[in-house]
Amino acid sequence: MVSVSSPFKNILSFGAVSGGNTFCTKAFAAAVEACAGEGGGTVYVPAGTYLTGPVHLKSNITLYLEAGARVVFAGEQKDYPVVFSRWEGVDQKTYSPMIFGEKVENVTITGRGVLDGRGDYWWTLFREKKLAYPRPRLIVFQDSRDIAIENIKLINAPSWTVNPVRCENITIHNVTIKNPPDSPNTDGINPESCKNVHIANCHIDVGDDCIAVKSGTEENSLNIPCANITITNCTMIHGHGGVVIGSEMSGGIRNVVISNCIFEGTDRGIRIKSRRGRGGIVEDIRVSNLVMTKVICPFIINLFYHCGPGGKDRYVQDKNPQAVTEKTPVIRDIHYNNISARQVKAAAGFIYGLPEKPVANISFNNVSVTMTGETEPGYPAMMNDLEPMKQKGFFCCHGRNVQFSNMSISGQEGPEFMLSDLKNCRN
Repeated sequence: MVSVSSPFKNILSFGAVSGGNTFCTKAFAAAVEACAGEGGGTVYVPAGTYLTGPVHLKSNITLYLEAGARVVFAGEQKDYPVVFSRWEGVDQKTYSPMIFGEKVENVTITGRGVLDGRGDYWWTLFREKKLAYPRPRLIVFQDSRDIAIENIKLINAPSWTVNPVRCENITIHNVTIKNPPDSPNTDGINPESCKNVHIANCHIDVGDDCIAVKSGTEENSLNIPCANITITNCTMIHGHGGVVIGSEMSGGIRNVVISNCIFEGTDRGIRIKSRRGRGGIVEDIRVSNLVMTKVICPFIINLFYHCGPGGKDRYVQDKNPQAVTEKTPVIRDIHYNNISARQVKAAAGFIYGLPEKPVANISFNNVSVTMTGETEPGYPAMMNDLEPMKQKGFFCCHGRNVQFSNMSISGQEGPEFMLSDLKNCRN
């Protein structure tokens, strides 16, 4: 057993008991405090199963889970204090994340162990509408910097799995995330209003978006952009989208590079979504070297996204031009290269800009899409008055300078391209 005076604080030295029958919340808290009291250190979790409530980390601390260690976040609503955080783009009170750091720096979560959010308890309460506040997320850092999450396995998150908010210099590397396909809102990795985020070599299989880049909604008084995001060498399985931008994008999202990834059975591939009233600018997105299989639609840009409060209001869904204001979302400079999509179900692509503010400077180069007829009709995007599609080509409405170069579509029923209100379009 590691000595309490060592830089490594073994939770067994603070009263933790392996076996999964004894709550170790106080032991985790004491180990964190012991590290903090010495200016930093490592909270060491040896092999075994440990029940705990939320763990709040402090600066200069590493949480290390040994191979064979399994930390199970148990307890009831009363065991999770209410904190002021963010949920679905809105700053509000939520149940404490299971691992939480606020205004911290130099924090690492690593090892070869497992963090189990025991989400079934929370999913049931959510479906039965018995929650006083939004569910816990599994790992959240907010207003923090220099954070690393590496090598561990994250399972059964009650809601979003990893959610840095207003953070800088975040590295998420070689992490496996596994949530049941039917679990509600269990996104994989969601950086919000963050700067300098590096996501690499991860395997994500979840019940909602695998990776979603966000920057808050119009309901906040202050929204910070999400910028300088790299996503590479990842596999995405199931989920509603492989990599998603929005719909919470009021602070703006820029400088995102997505490369060398595989999407298999995600509902959608690269998905950009927003709506009137949300504002914000999405720009300078580069997507390259992807392989997709069995997706409903590989490419979506939808400015009529209808999910969430106010999404179905007449002003939001009206297909007639509206006045351009600071609340008009802007989508521009999005480029896709070297991508293949096989066994695509609904449509080869779906772009629907705003008539008053068309999407601009969009390019597809060296892209191959093959449709399949062995499927039921589906919705390429979430918007009012859209009929289910099956084996359709590429639909694009309200765009400026949209280019298709060396793009092939096969197996579709009807035309390869269905284009409307485009200027400077080259195919």
